[in-house]
Amino acid sequence: MKYRDLEYISKNLWEYPRSGQMRVPGRIYANDKIISAVYRDNAIEQVKNVAQLPGVRKYSIAMPDIHWGYGFPIGGVAAMSVKEGVISPGGVGYDINCGVRFIRTNLEYDDIKDKSSAIINAVFDEVPTGVGSRNSIPALSSGELKNVLREGARWSIKKGYGRESDLEAIEEYGCLKEADPEKVSAKAMKRGSDQPGTLGSGNHFVEMGVIRDVYQDDVASELRLKKNQVVFMVHTGSRGLGHQICDDYVHDMLMKSGSLKFKLPDNQLACAYIDSDLGRDYFAAMACAANFAWANRQIIMSKVEQALLKCLHMSSVDLGFELIYDVCHNIAKFEEHEIDGNMETVCVHRKGATRAFGPGRKELAERFRTLGQPVIIPGDMGTESYLCLGTRKALQETFGSSCHGAGRTMSRHQALKSTNINRVLQDMRQKHIYVKAASNKTLVEEMSAAYKDVSDVVDTMHEAGIIQKIVRSTPLGVIKG
Repeated sequence: MKYRDLEYISKNLWEYPRSGQMRVPGRIYANDKIISAVYRDNAIEQVKNVAQLPGVRKYSIAMPDIHWGYGFPIGGVAAMSVKEGVISPGGVGYDINCGVRFIRTNLEYDDIKDKSSAIINAVFDEVPTGVGSRNSIPALSSGELKNVLREGARWSIKKGYGRESDLEAIEEYGCLKEADPEKVSAKAMKRGSDQPGTLGSGNHFVEMGVIRDVYQDDVASELRLKKNQVVFMVHTGSRGLGHQICDDYVHDMLMKSGSLKFKLPDNQLACAYIDSDLGRDYFAAMACAANFAWANRQIIMSKVEQALLKCLHMSSVDLGFELIYDVCHNIAKFEEHEIDGNMETVCVHRKGATRAFGPGRKELAERFRTLGQPVIIPGDMGTESYLCLGTRKALQETFGSSCHGAGRTMSRHQALKSTNINRVLQDMRQKHIYVKAASNKTLVEEMSAAYKDVSDVVDTMHEAGIIQKIVRSTPLGVIKG
């Protein structure tokens, strides 16, 4: 069976065969509904471009939330040979370690059903939000900011934001050890100095939701999750610091692209050989931004908890605010994967994609090693979100990766032209969702119609055996950046 030039491989999996300068095939996960939209914004061309990079292993992969991105498609995954391959900022993204946390509470829907606006307003007052937001905590000196970049989430916990036990529920325990602040520019440092603990803008959010469906009772019980339970999500990244690091290294790599032993299929795929000074410098700086993002989400989570305690007049024991997991969406990591029957260390780029390790991986904390890694897939501000688990099949097919969200079908500019703030707010009121944002423009840009149906996206991966659905939640209140 074929769809245009894509060949059907298995349930919800399609392949674009090698052609032209492609070194490996392209693979796209999509169900029958999503596949027809894959060609709309030309993102498949980016899948093919990534397949031309030296050292790419097995496949250039796209998730069902695929859409046009910078260099790599958003929803793109590629693993590169450490000896022969390249590392590309476009395969990580400008918002390095944009990621999301899923947090449980002891609250049930009936406890807060009439308090959504009060809770969201309290959180909004506690967490700086919007373009250029800053000063959740006092601005940091250069020396202290370097400590953040080295230590990640642990720095925040040492400063009183959260608990030591949180680290086991964070990918990489909240810190990439390869971070070297000396590889970060002074401009990036300046942009990050007053931004820890801030939400930023765009699709970033803090959401209060309620679990509506439980798909696997035993797993949900082990994670202390149940129907009608109130949960929170925090979605943000490395803010201006990560953006500047990406910008700095894209510029440097383009300036030196003439020394590469191949022609770039797209200048947005600016890259350096992994085994080069520039490649190592970028990874060290990227790791700094990743650590900044983990520290940032750690502070925000603590601020949300404090807002809840004050608003609801509860003790922390009664509230039961506990991190289930924190995943990255935009990152590159050195990981071991089986390729052609042998274990090989590769640099896995995940751009708008989530790590989805199955059971047994040594990178997971002991309590997740038998379950598999939790995978958090949020919808847009008006739709459901999912907590899932990675599978062994994901390790076999996708380098342990899954989708990261619904995926845009409409640009921000198109969204602004298609509707207005009154219609968006009316839609939220009809769904009984209380929303708060620093800018009405952001709410229009982030309207539900600008995104794919997240349930279609998640079901695509669930049916393909890459993830297992555990619970589904819907929003009660949302803060947008």
